Amino acid sequence: MGKVAVGAAVVCAAAVCAAAALVVRHRMKSSGKWAQAISILKEFEEKCGTNISKLKQVADAMTVEMHAGLASEGGSKLKMIISYVDNLPTGDEKGLFYALDLGGTNFRVLRVQLGGKEHRVVKQEFEEVSIPPHLMTGSSDALFDYIASALAKFVATESEGLHFSPDRQRELGFTFSFPVRQTSISSGTLIKWTKGFSIDDTVGQDVVGELTKAMERIGLDMRVTALVNDTIGTLAGGRYNNPDVVAAVILGTGTNAAYVERAHAIPKWHGLLPKSGDMVINMEWGNFRSSHLPITEYDQALDAESLNPGEQIFEKIISGMYLGEIVRRVLCKMAEEAAFFGDTVPAKLKIPFILRTPHMSAMHHDTSPDLKIVAAKLKDILEISNTSLKMRKVIVELCDIVASRGARLSAAGIVGILKKIGRDTVKDGEKQKSVVSLDGGLYEHYTKFRTCMEDTLVELLGEEVSNNIVIEHSNDGSGIGAALLAASHSQYTEADES
Repeated sequence: MGKVAVGAAVVCAAAVCAAAALVVRHRMKSSGKWAQAISILKEFEEKCGTNISKLKQVADAMTVEMHAGLASEGGSKLKMIISYVDNLPTGDEKGLFYALDLGGTNFRVLRVQLGGKEHRVVKQEFEEVSIPPHLMTGSSDALFDYIASALAKFVATESEGLHFSPDRQRELGFTFSFPVRQTSISSGTLIKWTKGFSIDDTVGQDVVGELTKAMERIGLDMRVTALVNDTIGTLAGGRYNNPDVVAAVILGTGTNAAYVERAHAIPKWHGLLPKSGDMVINMEWGNFRSSHLPITEYDQALDAESLNPGEQIFEKIISGMYLGEIVRRVLCKMAEEAAFFGDTVPAKLKIPFILRTPHMSAMHHDTSPDLKIVAAKLKDILEISNTSLKMRKVIVELCDIVASRGARLSAAGIVGILKKIGRDTVKDGEKQKSVVSLDGGLYEHYTKFRTCMEDTLVELLGEEVSNNIVIEHSNDGSGIGAALLAASHSQYTEADES
């Protein structure tokens, strides 16, 4: 072989060796990066841990905070607001009533015809209206004018057979799902906005007054007879259908709970004890916090950058507004520190709240062998198209960690309520059912979240007790419930009975 050929062979071999070394180095580098990504995931999973002993501590802490919040105003992070609802619907209510349900980025107007014990809900109609984002941070007048005009349009669609007698005002139950200092059954001042709303000039105002003024400005003759939040509406709707309902929980964009308390067990109640002996308490449990909650660096960053830092901590780890955002934040760290999506961090991944909980749910529920729904969501929402099956499996696992933590903590909160009212044990010979009404898109549509929450309740309470605890989906409790409470607090009720 000539010198040239030998030289060429040596150069060629050297090139092959160099290329092989590059491939090995790339593989070592990528396997190192992969290990780093998995390590970020595993550390997050560990920090989100909700073993049974931790959940029992959370449930106990919830009960303790409930006692503190009932003892005095400001005694707890749980506001334990007295709702002035001391009579829940019985089924005897009759007539045509309206409801307005404002609880998030949409609001609904409803019309309900009630027919008493015999006919129950004869007819119901509703319309959903989305709130333009600029109105969520604008002025109070602008928001309430927008709502009043939608309500007037809806009233105008009343069918002939439903007209009121001319001497009667239409009556409305107003479901307002934000923290309110209730001053009577039909008045209350806004304590603060949550769920992305931030309108300074409404804070400290009577929200019924704001709505009434807006209705007057457009000539709509309607009286608000009950101001409730969605959770109390759900409790009322649940009780209307089932007399064993003791509490209601909303798991949707935000989260809250309400329950029936014995009036004499409310030290901060200074009025006359109601005839029924009961008082519905609006817990505002989204604001619950405890050293036992498994909080991670991602939750802390999300909280610090939120509109209400230090507030609504429980809500920020269990509710629909935030679950998808927590997933995005973990993916972002994996992308930045472990090149999970390649050498550059996808630009869309850096946008807060771009990954919403319904997207997360769709990925979590993907049962296709190649996880094609996960691939489609990543491509459509984040413009990430070069994912391997291995990566997609990691993303499903991440969704599972976030959803399971939220679901298990929700169950612990419910157990805290049952403990407070003495329904967490079986008394000898008692077979009393305790029904908890649940509503909200997260509970209704995120199947794995719902199943995990219900399984955790059984795990926490044990088989025997959980046989007497029923979780019931109270569909549209917040709308129908408000109309039912408007009916049970109607200004015409006594006149009708006399």
